[in-house]
Amino acid sequence: MEIYVCVKQVPDTETKIKLSSDGKGVDLTGTKWVINPYDEFAIEEALKLKAQNAGATVTVISTGPKAQVSETLRTALAMGADEAAVIDSPEPLDSLATAKALAAFLKDKKPTVIFTGKTAIDDNAMAVPQILADQLQIPHATVVSKFEFKGESVLVEREVEGGSREIIELRLPAVIAANKGLNTPRYASLPGIMKAKKKTLQEVSASQKSSDSKVVYSDYQLPADRPSCKILSGEVPQQVSELVKALREEVKVI
Repeated sequence: MEIYVCVKQVPDTETKIKLSSDGKGVDLTGTKWVINPYDEFAIEEALKLKAQNAGATVTVISTGPKAQVSETLRTALAMGADEAAVIDSPEPLDSLATAKALAAFLKDKKPTVIFTGKTAIDDNAMAVPQILADQLQIPHATVVSKFEFKGESVLVEREVEGGSREIIELRLPAVIAANKGLNTPRYASLPGIMKAKKKTLQEVSASQKSSDSKVVYSDYQLPADRPSCKILSGEVPQQVSELVKALREEVKVI
């Protein structure tokens, strides 16, 4: 059984975002990079599936500058993945180009299951899993919160609108996009970290055809600063009067 996990390196959630001088991108100088949180659920589910099937292997794949992405892949190796591959791409890729690059790598493989996170927290596009499945012409399911391997197929539970859930069965191979709640990702152990440092990362160059991004960002803007909080003083009747006045004259919602 060959299990693959597609991961993305994203800025740490505590990173303070700064725009580039031309406003067409983000200044990533000094940025701390981490595994996309939703991809951690994908890695954990892949490792659980490996534990249930003797002889199974888990390979993690990522696109991006190899010098930068290698750290993220080694973290996945330290968690328990067997192999890792980086599709070297100096420039950021959009969802379509990313999916094409991943599909080009996977087309000659024999994946049983391909896990991904449901979305990446930096662009929140939520598109790569679906496009990847389309490129490989295999079934897929997104926002998966429960996963059960059944041999020739998998049974998954996914969230839909209105708080409802649907249960579907997919024939393998398939792409499974993990959601929060699917499992509890493990931490990388010290022995795992030491072993990961010695493992060789497979390096693949992104082809010109697969790395041709169609999306170009022309303008970035930071959200407006939140207004300061106004504290109402005095007795309750006075506070109510001031609140109504503020809602009518300042906020203009009544």
